Amino acid sequence: MLSVESIRSAPDQASRRARVAVSALFLTNGALFANILPRYPEIKASLGLDNLGYGVAIAAFPAGAIAAGLLAAVLIRRFGSARIAVIGTVLTSLGLLSAALAPSGVMFAIALLLGGASDAITDVAQNAHGLRVQRRYGRSIINSFHAIWSIGAVLGGVMAAIAIALRLPLGVHLGVSTAVFATVALVALRFCLPGRDDETEADAAAAPSALAGAVRRGVRPRTVIAVIALTLIAMAGAVAEDAGNSWATLYLADSLGAAAAIAPLGFIALVGAQFVGRLLGDPLTDRFGQRWVARIGGLIAAVGMTLALVFPSVPGTILGFAAVGFGIATLIPAAMHAADELPGLRPGVGLTVVSWLLRLGFLLSPPFVGYIAETQSLRVGLIVAPAAALVAVLLAGFLDKRRTAT
Repeated sequence: MLSVESIRSAPDQASRRARVAVSALFLTNGALFANILPRYPEIKASLGLDNLGYGVAIAAFPAGAIAAGLLAAVLIRRFGSARIAVIGTVLTSLGLLSAALAPSGVMFAIALLLGGASDAITDVAQNAHGLRVQRRYGRSIINSFHAIWSIGAVLGGVMAAIAIALRLPLGVHLGVSTAVFATVALVALRFCLPGRDDETEADAAAAPSALAGAVRRGVRPRTVIAVIALTLIAMAGAVAEDAGNSWATLYLADSLGAAAAIAPLGFIALVGAQFVGRLLGDPLTDRFGQRWVARIGGLIAAVGMTLALVFPSVPGTILGFAAVGFGIATLIPAAMHAADELPGLRPGVGLTVVSWLLRLGFLLSPPFVGYIAETQSLRVGLIVAPAAALVAVLLAGFLDKRRTAT
């Protein structure tokens, strides 16, 4: 809990510099992956992958993230969150560059596997350091970091669209992206908070075993059910988001015949609307509570994408992906917050379990959509986006209906 003294005191210069540094890390994390996503159709075509093979290959990224996610806490305890976040950023950028240059589908998947592992470690480390900075501020600023991640994703998508329009080779485009954002991360390290991380982040390392121990000690069944429900809400957000990340450009280009420079706009619309949703998410949650914000947002995503699929057109589909991004913007943060407040669990346990398991949505969604696209059509496969949003609507009762405490 934040003390009165910390709330009243203004952040010092080191804390303000650290906030800018963490913002830079979130920006690079969003921009790196967004640079390669709009070029997936080009990679798919050059490697001769069908929809199922493509779906399996890109599922390697979240698979690597799941495999390495719990390793992050160990590395943070040993080396510090700032250093691990920056090293992870550099390794992620190199993994994505390798994926862009992969000579075969297998090598493409292996490169994404390694990139996903590095990205998961980066994600935990930069959030851990962001929480350190937040404690120095004495008020909530973590949502602003995630909004800046969305800005980075928009920036990366625009960079990719420009590269496609200019017909830049993949190696040149991703080489520039790697050099620029790896440099930004290395410079940001100089301004991060010094010293070791607090034990709060370290405690999260034992989250799965702590949850199991808590269950053995007799945690109420309602708490266990709540963890499952909150995980499903977070996974719903991940599945709907992945529909835009992995398939929007391909659907617009191949199924709807959009020009190469227009096709990335589906992804850009999703992450841009997600940014707006995150900016509005805090004040809306304060006024109406997490439960109603999630329900209304889920309905916006479900209705918007359903209309886009029922009445397919390039402009309508771009708007549909924007509706998805705006509607799901608060789902994952709300599920994480609710999990962290569950009674009967140590601080950080529910949060870490939900954060780790939600990546199953990113892992399972691409091959599932790819299978449906191969046997039916990609248009049918994209039904997962509105379906996932409806799951969140149905389970939103597990979120807090009250105003969020600050």
